[in-house]
Amino acid sequence: MSLKSLALIDSWPVSTAAAGVVGADGAVLGGHGAVGQRFPLASVTKPLAAYAVLVAYEEGAIELDEPAGPPGSTVRHLLAHTSGLAFDEHRVTAAPGQRRLYSNAGFEQLGDHVAKATDIPFAEYLRQAVLEPLEMASTTLEGSPAKDGVSTVDDLLRFAAEVLAPRLLDPRTVAEAMSVQYPGTKGVLPGYGHQSPNDWGLGFEIRDSKSPHWTGSLSSPRTFGHFGQSGTFLWIDPDAQVACVALTDRAFGPWAIEVWPPFTDAVLAEVRG
Repeated sequence: MSLKSLALIDSWPVSTAAAGVVGADGAVLGGHGAVGQRFPLASVTKPLAAYAVLVAYEEGAIELDEPAGPPGSTVRHLLAHTSGLAFDEHRVTAAPGQRRLYSNAGFEQLGDHVAKATDIPFAEYLRQAVLEPLEMASTTLEGSPAKDGVSTVDDLLRFAAEVLAPRLLDPRTVAEAMSVQYPGTKGVLPGYGHQSPNDWGLGFEIRDSKSPHWTGSLSSPRTFGHFGQSGTFLWIDPDAQVACVALTDRAFGPWAIEVWPPFTDAVLAEVRG
């Protein structure tokens, strides 16, 4: 199966783009563009890092509700962006669990916490726990677990297929990761303004009723994933049982806000027939 809708990326105002769609059975439904080219992921790094944290949890190296980050915060708070840490600074701006403060610093503290618990540098732990088992040979973490991943569409489709039909994790753990943590929490979705509520799972942003949003009008409320400031996104729609990845070489901006939702709608419409 080849999805004609993926060719819409050719009209995007970017120099290079690639996109692909995968089903829950792991079958790639379509790919377009430089699907084997490595792109900086920016915050699409976070779902990969979160998955490694969840592997550490299942291995017994950490607990989701053990202390981590600032005083009163836990691993769960850090994964759900409710630790109270600032966006890009390791300083506390709110009490844990009170506000959805999207935080790169929080994911950096997560990486440090797992590295300390396992005695393995986080980038290496991610490689052993997630990348190697999923044969994501073109993916690396080259710095912060919040934003310094580099990958390809091909590799991220392997990851998305894993999330749709988990093998590395217990499906109950993945179901928890895609469930709203600290319901009713308000906050700002970067690039899209204040959202009430600003729902988030464990490392994955949840669409729910957010408006505006970077997914489409046909996306189910249960859709979850992440986008990155490097012009990248990964969404997984558990109702449609498909996932889509798009990577570009242009920073996120008004162009992405304009073209991503209709692209997603076109993909979903074609998949559903």
